[in-house]
Amino acid sequence: MHVLWFLLVEKKVSDELKEALVIGISATALFDLTESDKYFKQQQASNPDQAIELYREYMFARENDLLEAGTGMPLVEVLLGLNRFAPTGAPLIDVVVLSRNSSETGLRVGYNIKKRGLGIIRSIYSSGDSVVPYLEPFNVDLFLTTSVEDAQSVIDSKLCAAAVLQPKPVQAETFHKDEVRIAFDGDAVLFDDSSELVYKTSKLEAFIEHEKANELVPLAEGPYAVFIKKLGVLQSRLADLGMGTCVKTALITARSAPAERRVQNTLRSWGVNIDTVCFLGGRPKSGFIRAFKPHIFFDDQILHLEEASKYIPSGRVPYSSDSKLNSIIKED
Repeated sequence: MHVLWFLLVEKKVSDELKEALVIGISATALFDLTESDKYFKQQQASNPDQAIELYREYMFARENDLLEAGTGMPLVEVLLGLNRFAPTGAPLIDVVVLSRNSSETGLRVGYNIKKRGLGIIRSIYSSGDSVVPYLEPFNVDLFLTTSVEDAQSVIDSKLCAAAVLQPKPVQAETFHKDEVRIAFDGDAVLFDDSSELVYKTSKLEAFIEHEKANELVPLAEGPYAVFIKKLGVLQSRLADLGMGTCVKTALITARSAPAERRVQNTLRSWGVNIDTVCFLGGRPKSGFIRAFKPHIFFDDQILHLEEASKYIPSGRVPYSSDSKLNSIIKED
């Protein structure tokens, strides 16, 4: 009887989350754990044999201390706020904490989640092991992490999109409190890296000719294609609930005419509608990102992220390990 009850509950939870947008986030992306991380590294250097135990004691003594928000907090808060529109038992958003930290850190993180009133009930603390294997059983659509290693593993696994966030909390400009805003770069983020590879190896003229010749050929999906489509599902669910303008997206790309036509045709073929599309023709992105005021901006190039991250939470999208762009960047 107990087994049957458990299976029925498990199925009910699974059904309720089937259409939910699932965000996985590391503890260090959700909260600023810079101080505790610094302490652990100091102990590793001076007391390597006792570092783990000393760190546990350190976190145990501070388990009820408040933590500052991490880079991913603005996005998490505004997304979870959408659940107030959800029908009973069918959440729009589910957030899971997936952390390499120990369970002692988990107590402190859990305390701060409760103090902030975040509706996060699921978590994994792996005590140093990779958390990437847990993304698939949680059906994670997007993983936000400060670990370059984990972000790379997720991109390589093609399970979901991954971002390496700036490790320090961002003093962001005023966000839209009741409206989720997310901005993306195009090539190597929403789309695959094939066109960017043409640009890097053959420069602008060849890139423009290549895109003109292929303007009716949709670009292949990049690491964030599935996520942008899932955001479209969320927008449709909100529209059905009479809340159609609560989620807005932006594409902010260095492309310009005539190379923009392939992008537009690709999005149409995917059935994806992006609210704001900026074709900048090489102009710096930072001012346009600040004008849109997203809760997070995703790009593959550090050049664009360094300036944007001073004002807006930003995440780097690593190239897959087998991408030819990796060797080109090393040569540059």
